Amino acid sequence: MTQNQRSATSLRMKQMIEELSNIARKAGAAIMEVRRKGFDVYNKDDKSPVTAADIASNKIITEHLAKLYPEIPVLSEEGIKIPYDERKYWKEFFLVDPLDGTKEFIKDNGEFCVCIAFMRNNRPVLGVVYAPTQDALYSGSIETGAKVSKNGKKSVSISTAPPVEGEGQIIVGSRSHPSPKLEEYLSDINVAQMKPAGSAIKFCLVAEGKAHLYPRFNPTMEWDTAAGQAILEAAGGTMRGLDGEEFPYNKKNLRNDGFIVKA
Repeated sequence: MTQNQRSATSLRMKQMIEELSNIARKAGAAIMEVRRKGFDVYNKDDKSPVTAADIASNKIITEHLAKLYPEIPVLSEEGIKIPYDERKYWKEFFLVDPLDGTKEFIKDNGEFCVCIAFMRNNRPVLGVVYAPTQDALYSGSIETGAKVSKNGKKSVSISTAPPVEGEGQIIVGSRSHPSPKLEEYLSDINVAQMKPAGSAIKFCLVAEGKAHLYPRFNPTMEWDTAAGQAILEAAGGTMRGLDGEEFPYNKKNLRNDGFIVKA
């Protein structure tokens, strides 16, 4: 890639981060409005919960993406299910979870977020995660690095912080999806602290140096991990499958196996 091509790519990523950040904030505001008014909980065909907040957020995100990027398809948890025979040819697409952490939203513990990832060649190359109860907006791409904006303030750069030898590791794990395999995995690790959290916020805690390790053994879906992975990798971290290989996306079955996130 030439210097001009790198500059053009970086400029595109910066513009996309700004636009996706604005969309995520609008979606977050819609979620908070539903939260304020109250809501019913329904079960989808797969028995997972859905609320009016999921639907409202999805509507805002997909409509804005269609206006800004009509040439780029969108794969969303709450969107139209797109056949693999169609999407397997996509070179670029947006992967969206309009309300990641629906169970946390229902519990009203504040640990939910909006996730939007830009995918290229089935890799998450840019991500935006917005946690509306904290007014915390995380974003990142390899070209621009990782940043966070809290309480509407100017974005600041963030990076992972590997554990100091001998001091133990801070482990972040799922609040609503504990796994018996986690205890076995951690048995050989010097654990200084266990930090439970909901949704893709776990990726962000590692990305900003507040945790060192996020092992996941229970299943997730691709839209649960893509934006967080993009931010994590932009901050200097790594995410691999349990087999140590690169984590796959745009699979025929969008269900994820386990993974290990490291600072």
